[in-house]
Amino acid sequence: MTSAIRSGTVGPTTLYYAGVTAPVIGASMALVSQGALTQIEMSPYWVTMLSAIIAAMAGVTWYLIFMRWAYRHQHGRAAEMSQNTEVRLEGEQLVVRRDLVETRIDWEAIREIISKRSYTLVLFDGADPLMLPHDWFGEKTACEIFMRRLGQGSKGAWPETENQT
Repeated sequence: MTSAIRSGTVGPTTLYYAGVTAPVIGASMALVSQGALTQIEMSPYWVTMLSAIIAAMAGVTWYLIFMRWAYRHQHGRAAEMSQNTEVRLEGEQLVVRRDLVETRIDWEAIREIISKRSYTLVLFDGADPLMLPHDWFGEKTACEIFMRRLGQGSKGAWPETENQT
């Protein structure tokens, strides 16, 4: 369910660090291989060629390994799966409270409501998506009442043809 609220597979920080460290590792390997090849008295042409090839392979390998590490730890980084969340409908607003932080979102900010079998995803303008697992409501009727009220207040964010629960 967490993947429904994440828009990409890797974040900008991961791309930045992978892009910064790969050239550093490549340059380091070029220097190490140049020193080793010079010690065995290889011609300058082959020292340059082999150092460049080894540096390129090291940089690409590191980039791929770093990106793979980022994929492994994708879910559960943020608080959406660990903190207690309270969601209320008050007047003209959707109120979301996670521990000590409360967010109020006007109806006009609701862009789209996507309902799946086990959860509903609410997309907003200017805020991260909100995932509402249907299990949070305990009873199916409580979930239906909440979703119906959410759909009424959101003014067309919920497609009429889609099943709302």
